Amino acid sequence: MPESTEAKKVYRRLQEEDFKLTRQRRIIVGTLLRCRDTHPSAEELHQLVREELPEVGLATVYRTLDLLERLDVIRGVNFGDGRTRYELTSELHQHHHVVCGRCGRIEEVDEDLLGDVEDRIAERTGFTILDHDLKLYGICLDCRQTIEDDDAGSEL
Repeated sequence: MPESTEAKKVYRRLQEEDFKLTRQRRIIVGTLLRCRDTHPSAEELHQLVREELPEVGLATVYRTLDLLERLDVIRGVNFGDGRTRYELTSELHQHHHVVCGRCGRIEEVDEDLLGDVEDRIAERTGFTILDHDLKLYGICLDCRQTIEDDDAGSEL
């Protein structure tokens, strides 16, 4: 499978900083890019990488994630489930997240809802706002339907 332009950018970034582009790093980056919508944790990423590279250790995944974070390629995000989950920094601004408090499902909201708020706060405080992070918590449609079905069944 040909590598994406995004993967090549990450590889170039590693090489610019004099880090080797090892097979493990290449597979971890590729897996992270393929799973971007699920915001995988290190443990989830490790399980997925092991499908292609069974001998890879969890420590290797953690070290690679740490390196990618230091190079500002990815960012760790906490969605309240006790795990750090990862997303690409190229996707950070201009999107937000909704998180299901029941099943943990995470969805991105692809619009910048806080641009005007940032401008007002910057004007009032003198700060240059570089970024923001908005997470909305609720119950996803699937869980809501399950709850409604359970409630309907208990009425019988």
